[in-house]
Amino acid sequence: MKQRKLRATGLGDQTLAIHAGEFPDPVTGASAPNLVMSTTFVVEADTGFSVEGLSENDPFVYTRWGNPTIRQLEEKLSALEGSETAVAFASGMAAATALLLHTLKAGDHAVVSDVTYAAVSEAANELLPGLGLQISKVDTSDLNALREALRPNTRLVYIETPCNPLLRLTDIAAAACIAHNANALLAVDSTFATPAGTKPLALGADFVIHSLTKYLGGHGDSLGGVVLGRTADLVPLRKKTSIRLGGTLSPFNAWLILRGLATFSLRMKAHEENALKVAAFLESHPKVVKLIYPGLPSHPQHELARRQMKNFSGMVTFQTEQGKETAVALADKLRIIHYAVSLGHHRSLVFYLNSEDLLKTSFRLDTPKQLESWKAFAGEGIFRLSVGLENAEDIIADLEQALG
Repeated sequence: MKQRKLRATGLGDQTLAIHAGEFPDPVTGASAPNLVMSTTFVVEADTGFSVEGLSENDPFVYTRWGNPTIRQLEEKLSALEGSETAVAFASGMAAATALLLHTLKAGDHAVVSDVTYAAVSEAANELLPGLGLQISKVDTSDLNALREALRPNTRLVYIETPCNPLLRLTDIAAAACIAHNANALLAVDSTFATPAGTKPLALGADFVIHSLTKYLGGHGDSLGGVVLGRTADLVPLRKKTSIRLGGTLSPFNAWLILRGLATFSLRMKAHEENALKVAAFLESHPKVVKLIYPGLPSHPQHELARRQMKNFSGMVTFQTEQGKETAVALADKLRIIHYAVSLGHHRSLVFYLNSEDLLKTSFRLDTPKQLESWKAFAGEGIFRLSVGLENAEDIIADLEQALG
């Protein structure tokens, strides 16, 4: 039985989340996707030993090159994102690093959002410049600053929207025009927005990056990442970078993420519904001095959020007057919400991010204007709350008793 391609049939996202990339096993008739853990595959005698001759449609040879379970996941993610193809990785950071190293060579310039996933920001501080790459870190929500940062040798603009942890937005369509007018490519980390909220490729982006560890996997039990885009761009990325650097997603993790994706659209609706209720509660709490959620009118870019996002996701950030003391209280008193890093899981998670520490280690903002933007969103420190799928009333009650 042949695999059915569902991307062009006009099916809804929930249907695609269940069926895209999957097909009944041709031998057993099994309805659920198989987990293929084999690292190697029996091949014909004329099969080449180098990946140089590899075609996307060739039979499987070695799991670092390709694997049936991973391929099913890539097909499903492509359908959800509306991309031509996808390359899965062992983590979101592996996906981001592979894309940066593939698109840039010594002497090239890239513009990177000054606030993005901490490990990407840290790579832009030291790793990438150490390889002879020129990096400018820019508040990409400021389109004039983005435009002014471009150089004749700019090859890539890398943005994250909403950005982690500020929930500050960048106008993807405008950023794509600015990048393309300078003959640069636009990459968008859309982990927080997810395909349920935003489809960056439809807005002009060239690449989309997701940490599959977060909302797409959804259960906090499997690391993964993906780069999505045009086949012409991603076939060489798979050959030249993914396979050679070896950041291959485990088939078992691919299978877990496939399983999680079946409920992806339903989960995102519930995350958004809960987050709206929790955000409204926190915004009115006397100990909360600032609340940021793209779905509320109080977000400084709410109009852009309404235009660019169909789902506002489950990420809420807030400030309290005594952040460190509040963090101690939350870590000690919370009963349902876990005081832990990461996000996008079925259970609620909260963690305090101290501004002084982050500005020394991860973000190292260069200008007074960048620092001013950080302070407006985060103050002396910010709580990042990933609102889960528990009853909203129970999440609120847990916060209320812990905040006091």
